[in-house]
Amino acid sequence: MRTPTLASFFVLTILGLAATPAAAQEKTFSHVGVMACAKCHKTEKIGNQFGVWQGTKHSKAYEALTTPRADSIATAKGLTTKAAEARECLECHTTGGPDSDTPKTEGVNCEACHGPGSGYRTLAIMKDKTKAVAAGLKVYADATEIETQCRTCHNERSPTAKPFVFAERWAEVKHMRPVE
Repeated sequence: MRTPTLASFFVLTILGLAATPAAAQEKTFSHVGVMACAKCHKTEKIGNQFGVWQGTKHSKAYEALTTPRADSIATAKGLTTKAAEARECLECHTTGGPDSDTPKTEGVNCEACHGPGSGYRTLAIMKDKTKAVAAGLKVYADATEIETQCRTCHNERSPTAKPFVFAERWAEVKHMRPVE
């Protein structure tokens, strides 16, 4: 019987990696927090996306859960914890949900819609859209894709759901980068 060589070990390892499903090879990214995004996205030249976010209810989404009104809604829905501690509430009122590594106090920040930023946060990556997307940045092809993302939280599951008119809500949070 032949003893495997170091070269055959490497070949088998590479073949094993090639046979691993793509999902298992995908990178996982972590949240970096809104201030990491703000470093580059707070000037008028780039579109002041940070300033736009600060002026929206998204930036105060977690704060809304800390009110007596939120607690009474949670109680009325049969939840046994305060709204600010309830998984059902944190899923939409925080970035990444109740188990996220992002501070809950940031509410619904940039990464809630654009994905965890650890892979794309550097200027070198962000300057190349293809690299940024490969590094975890979520971009949207059109308004339909944006609306689909919005409706993951703005839907009838919310105990305070109101009719969601995308065009009106998008006008409140739209934060496009100016054409250069």
